[in-house]
Amino acid sequence: MHSDVSFARLKQFPQLMWILLFGAFITRGSYYMVWPFLAVILYEKFSLSATEVGLILSSAALVAVFVGFIGGALSDRFGRHQLMYASGVLYVISFSLLAKVETISGYVIVITLCSIATAIWQPPTSALIGDIIRDAKTRELAMQARYFVVNVGSAIGPMLGVRFGLTGQQSSFYITAGAFAFLLVLLFWGFAQQKKKQQKLAALAKEQANQNIGSEQLENVVQHSNAAEESQPTKPAQVTTLSQTVKILAQDKVLQCLIAANILCMFIYGQMDTSLIQYLNRAQVPNLLQLISSMIFTNACVIVTSQFVLLRMMAQLTLINRIQIGLILLACSQLWLAFNPLTFFWGWIGAIIVMSVAEAILFPTMNVHIDRLAPDHLRGAYFGAASFYSLGFALAPLGGGIILDILGGFWLFIISASLCAVVIYLYSIIESLPRPDFAHEKVRSLADG
Repeated sequence: MHSDVSFARLKQFPQLMWILLFGAFITRGSYYMVWPFLAVILYEKFSLSATEVGLILSSAALVAVFVGFIGGALSDRFGRHQLMYASGVLYVISFSLLAKVETISGYVIVITLCSIATAIWQPPTSALIGDIIRDAKTRELAMQARYFVVNVGSAIGPMLGVRFGLTGQQSSFYITAGAFAFLLVLLFWGFAQQKKKQQKLAALAKEQANQNIGSEQLENVVQHSNAAEESQPTKPAQVTTLSQTVKILAQDKVLQCLIAANILCMFIYGQMDTSLIQYLNRAQVPNLLQLISSMIFTNACVIVTSQFVLLRMMAQLTLINRIQIGLILLACSQLWLAFNPLTFFWGWIGAIIVMSVAEAILFPTMNVHIDRLAPDHLRGAYFGAASFYSLGFALAPLGGGIILDILGGFWLFIISASLCAVVIYLYSIIESLPRPDFAHEKVRSLADG
């Protein structure tokens, strides 16, 4: 299927979508002020090895992966906003605790809570976009826009962190906690406004029944209120039990292959957040904090400036072809990192530029791919299943730390480049794999219910 995204569709975004975009910007910006420097804080505070730091971060992320799947499935059953409120509160609590913890065991617990909050937050938030925007092309633009503002926040965050001296200060985690508290207030207001518009449309429908207003006249009234898309429920009407959901997902071989491919892809990308930083730190690269913040800034800036340009350029390509191009660029970036001299500052930046172009192609396309695969009544479950991608991020600190300690940085990136070839192969066979009969499964779940 080809992409045909017009920016005029921005006008079709409901109010709640704009709140999600603004929330993604402020929370990700505050997050990247402090989180990328956590590995440095752990190393300097407790003198941990690369493997030990990796084990802490990987353990937390592994727990969060399975929580994310359950959270996505539960959002199909109980509603998106309940799960989003719960994860938002957990965000505030966990980041506040992270600003005060003083022991290694305390860090392990609190980092795990932070990861769980992220895992619960992502699937219902992504699925909510599909709930409130029914048109597929507008929904694709919404997902691209969300990824765009996330990277604007990611570009600004680390530079502000360095500018205000927050890179080594534990108390700076309060900033992220405050940003999420503010977002919770915005979401509460946004959901309340959405509910009022739903009630207004219900009242209009009742008035039509009572006064026998023509359907065409009612449609004009609804369009005038600009609430047609916002009237979609955040709790799907079709309820599927967790066991039924798992059974359907187990039959979808395309989804399983997609998850396997993207786990490997995320493992490769995860090396930038932890293993690359540890490699540079232990190699005593000059101006380390400046280099780290510059790489993060470059990563986000490249995505911000190139994402929609690339979307236009690749509009006539299928999703699979776009992903394969991104994977080739990702492999090139890993080879560059492997051979770059340790003291060549701009060489690291160049490798990150290539990796960032690949990311600008891959990450939003992965979300669009899941959205197109998911049936409406299992949208949350499919985005929850996509949280298994995070196994790659979860294993990246530990796997990368072990490779660093045993083989060194060169082989870490050579192995990552080799994994890109495996992912390209998996995507080449994905369209030939079988999928469930969703219409049959939906009828059966209704009968069981």
